[in-house]
Amino acid sequence: MSVAETTVVAPQEDTSLRGAFNAYVDKLRGGELGSLPAVLGLIAIVLIFTVLQGNTFFSTFNFANLLTQSAMIIVLAMGLVFVLLLGEIDLSAGYCASTSAAILGVALTTKGWSLPVALVACLGTGALIGLLIGLLVARLGIPSFVVTLAFFLALQGLLLLIIGEGGTIGITDPTILAIENNNLSPVAGWVLYLVVVGGYALLTGLRMTRRRKAGLTAQVTALWLFKVIGIAIIGGLSVFFLNQERSRHPEITSIKGVPYVVVLILVLLVGLTFLLGRTAFGRHVYAVGGNTEAARRAGINVAMVKITCFIACSTLAAVAGILFASRDNSISPSTGGSSTLLYAVAAAVIGGTSLFGGRGKMLDAVIGGAVVAVIANGLPLITEQPGIQFIVTGLVLLVAASVDALSRKRSVAS
Repeated sequence: MSVAETTVVAPQEDTSLRGAFNAYVDKLRGGELGSLPAVLGLIAIVLIFTVLQGNTFFSTFNFANLLTQSAMIIVLAMGLVFVLLLGEIDLSAGYCASTSAAILGVALTTKGWSLPVALVACLGTGALIGLLIGLLVARLGIPSFVVTLAFFLALQGLLLLIIGEGGTIGITDPTILAIENNNLSPVAGWVLYLVVVGGYALLTGLRMTRRRKAGLTAQVTALWLFKVIGIAIIGGLSVFFLNQERSRHPEITSIKGVPYVVVLILVLLVGLTFLLGRTAFGRHVYAVGGNTEAARRAGINVAMVKITCFIACSTLAAVAGILFASRDNSISPSTGGSSTLLYAVAAAVIGGTSLFGGRGKMLDAVIGGAVVAVIANGLPLITEQPGIQFIVTGLVLLVAASVDALSRKRSVAS
């Protein structure tokens, strides 16, 4: 056969579910673990607490409590994902949340402002704090650790000036209080379930079809169907449990349904995932976090990307402050302090966001927040010693950071 008659046959892509599984295993071997360690850890922790304290831990009341308890940490972790993707840190997020919430409380009580105006003031406070941090980090080149540590101290002082030492600002607005304390009706919960599952199936299915028509590599149909069924089962069981009566005195007050805060988390998760995964800004964030100098040479405005990420982080911290106010019915000097920030950072890292930048997604904050909330909720049922809770959470964070470092080395080596 002559050279002209020789043909090269390209290897056929394995489009079976087994082929997708093998490809995923290859990614794991290459160091791209994603949220897998956190998911496995979450399953293990839930099983342990269920075996040890099944009657208390695995109850409809405690399940709903876990969702509302973790919401603030999850939203804070979502904001921190933006700066962690850059390889930066924000130590002031906890007190940014409490200061913004204090502004909300003052606006609603002392000033008598309407709720929309008070919310704008609250979110605007968060955005302003993020802008100042971003300018100092991106324009002056001060390390984010130093800048945000300074803001951590300054915002703590500002919070004391606003509400006074030992004082509190009561929150009585019914709309704010409803976010963490009220629930959808059972019917509305099932409608939400259908919208979420149907929307996920439709959007991912259309994307898969478009990529195939364009001749690009697309998700295997069997894998897509497996994911849709998995989400449908998990979501269906969750709505079923949340729709059960969980009031200790149902003849007086009935408590059932999906908490309102779950809707807020879902909206933030979908919107921020789209922002990072489907926009030019999101691609620029990953580029800057992966290699800042390469991103600058590619024409990306690195300073603006950093400033925007810090604004996003502090604005989401303000949203978390609203959730704190809703859950506690008040704002005090301890709001957002103590271990709040540490738990939020732990949630993002445990979920799979890299401390080295360039790797992570919004779902990491949700999964990591669930892990932290389960530990904080389940350990007190087993032991009354609070020190054990901090030790266990610290060990889980250390393991997550170690997995991140080892997977990064594995990724570079492969």
